[in-house]
Amino acid sequence: MLREGSANVKQIVEQLLQGKSFEAEIDEQVVFGQFDDENTIWSLLLATGYLKACHIEIKGRLKKKVYSLCLVNMEVESMFSKMVQGWFKSSLLVYNEFIKALLNDDVKKMNIFINKVALNTFSSFDSGNKPSHAAEPERFYHGFLLGMVVDLSDRYKVMSNRESGYGRYDVMIMPFDKAQKAFILEFKVISPDDGEKVLEETVASALAQIEEKKYDAMLITDGIAPENIRKYAFAFEGKKCLVG
Repeated sequence: MLREGSANVKQIVEQLLQGKSFEAEIDEQVVFGQFDDENTIWSLLLATGYLKACHIEIKGRLKKKVYSLCLVNMEVESMFSKMVQGWFKSSLLVYNEFIKALLNDDVKKMNIFINKVALNTFSSFDSGNKPSHAAEPERFYHGFLLGMVVDLSDRYKVMSNRESGYGRYDVMIMPFDKAQKAFILEFKVISPDDGEKVLEETVASALAQIEEKKYDAMLITDGIAPENIRKYAFAFEGKKCLVG
């Protein structure tokens, strides 16, 4: 259920692995075989001792109990971490090649490797073919790419969804060594409603957004030379991806 759950489920798993808590309504009468919503996952993990209630609040006229849940201890955190790594095990070698291509400005190889990873990984996950709302596919891809670059955290500060310039970038990778390259990544799902017929048009739209919103303002203010800032757009359509 965790592996095949929505982008929201995977974001909660990410929060848990960061040592954070999240709020959920708990069903104390879970029936096996009737797992019909996301709260059932958390109810089951709470009942079996993988999650604990950090705080309980009574809300509303109906006196609903809302639980703040977190992982019980480091052993469970380690187990969750290994579980998530296992989801991507078959794509690990290709993933490492993608990171190398990103750092070496090799867009051709980035495209080859990101599509290999997407093909292997998205077959096991919901990439938004039946999204619960319009933003769901972009949230899924955003989380997917963010997960791929998070291992750079020993050399780079990896940030997501923060303000810079006139808007919020998707992912920014800022080097601790100001003489090194920095990266701005923008993710966009193809939108026929906006007149986009091919992924190349979606890439162009995302790159234009980076420039228009001046997402590089934070990096420049922080001392990164403009010529060392790399701007990449990731356009998605189902399991297909184009980097430009």
